[in-house]
Amino acid sequence: MPKKPKKQQSGGGGTPATVALTTAGVDFTVHSYDHDPAHPSYGEEAAQAMGVSPDRVFKTLVADVDGALTVAVVPVAGSLDLKALATAVGGKRAAMADPALAERTTGYVRGGISPLGQRKKLPTVLDASASAHPTICVSAGRRGLEVELAPTALATLTNATLAPIGRA
Repeated sequence: MPKKPKKQQSGGGGTPATVALTTAGVDFTVHSYDHDPAHPSYGEEAAQAMGVSPDRVFKTLVADVDGALTVAVVPVAGSLDLKALATAVGGKRAAMADPALAERTTGYVRGGISPLGQRKKLPTVLDASASAHPTICVSAGRRGLEVELAPTALATLTNATLAPIGRA
């Protein structure tokens, strides 16, 4: 049975992601829910808890493209196409980054990595499907906390490239 999410309007921060959004003056909504550590998918859990279609909830993945860490933001309903990610940033080869390295570099824990407010600014690619929605949800920087914002705002704040990097 889905848990009822708690909603909070712009502000109400506390994570580097929400602080970055507030500082930038971007409109966003915070959604929090009780995270179940036994759930097999952080993203699917978030979509269910918020009652939002999984194609509007995006997961943040960190990959290694030709030796450089790169952030990929794709719908939780699908997966990341590593070859397409490499192509989007002008690289040849991509592989998922070591989880411990991703956590150290971004400052977030796995399952709570946000594309916003990362410790080190990394090249970011947002799946082109995001532009089909007025708003999307991404991690707010911890498990059980999401931010909903316009995909154009996310792309601007992260200096993201929009490219078809997701697979259904």
